[in-house]
Amino acid sequence: QVQLVESGGGLVQAGDSLRLSCAASGRTFSYYAMGWFRQAPGKERVFVAAITRSNTYYADSVKGRFTISRDNAKNTMYLQMNSLKPEDTAIYYCVADELYMSNWGPAYWGQGTQVTVSS
Repeated sequence: QVQLVESGGGLVQAGDSLRLSCAASGRTFSYYAMGWFRQAPGKERVFVAAITRSNTYYADSVKGRFTISRDNAKNTMYLQMNSLKPEDTAIYYCVADELYMSNWGPAYWGQGTQVTVSS
């Protein structure tokens, strides 16, 4: 079982930066694929980024602006978000699973953290 707790959301202006954190429980954190999904108002949850032990993956909409990283010693994953746009406004969810794959449906989800970008 993996428990995930997000933090770092908030209200920012377009062009600003924000860093989300996800603290994970469990002694096998380093073996899990970790990632972020987001859900904008009235829309479905969509993939944002993922990180495995050796690779990172990004949605086209955030490539070049967002960076995913992890600190296995701290059981923590991060999402650095730069050049934020109003369309990045969403609830951001930390996710985890034993494997990453296309059309990913992670087994574990956090409660989410709100990110609001004003124009």
